[in-house]
Amino acid sequence: MTRIDPAALVASLRRLQQAAPATGIVYHLERIVQAVDRIFGYSGAGLMFAEQDRTLRYLFSTDEPGRSLEHAQAAVGTGPCVEAYRDNTAVTSTDVRKDSRWPDLAELLHPDVRAVAGVPVRLGGVPVGTLNVYQDTTHEWEESDTEALHAYAHVIEQVLAAAIEAEEKSQLADQLQYALDYRVVIERAVGYLMGKHDLTATQAFTGLRKQARDSRRKVADLAAELLGEQGRGDPDHAR
Repeated sequence: MTRIDPAALVASLRRLQQAAPATGIVYHLERIVQAVDRIFGYSGAGLMFAEQDRTLRYLFSTDEPGRSLEHAQAAVGTGPCVEAYRDNTAVTSTDVRKDSRWPDLAELLHPDVRAVAGVPVRLGGVPVGTLNVYQDTTHEWEESDTEALHAYAHVIEQVLAAAIEAEEKSQLADQLQYALDYRVVIERAVGYLMGKHDLTATQAFTGLRKQARDSRRKVADLAAELLGEQGRGDPDHAR
């Protein structure tokens, strides 16, 4: 029977949470899976994620038997981890090789895969994958097992959320940099429109932005095009 040390669990979770900002997401997810395997003393652990068609795919596993568990479920489209994802709840099996719920799994599994437990990994309350563990002997799973797995799944959820937020911030930073880089171009185009059409700065910029939006283009790209026309000798504009 698995024995979970609450102090070791808390310490491990704290280390993983603190390390998240300093490491890449792929490396960090691997560390979480390895920590689950090491701290709890299971035979192996793995992580699966759903693709756009909601099909679960193997991402990480601590060993070859664990990989066989992930690949087998992906091949037949069912199993404890698939159900954990589909039903958004913990799913366990004392002996998956003899479990009548998934008769097609046994012949695809490594002989060392016996007892299996899986919990959903969520984003915004919606399952996006599963954290899974297995034992090489039959095993009666306890509530403490699934509670601990849920705790680590939550850490994975935090890592994913932080990565998404970082990506959004990166995109925002790129957009801001783009605006800074082309600020002078836009200001020159506004000046060009003011002189050509006798507009105020506000009217010129509003018109430039509307034309860009209507043509599904960036303001800076349209501004650069206008300045290009100016450079080719617009007869209505005196340089």
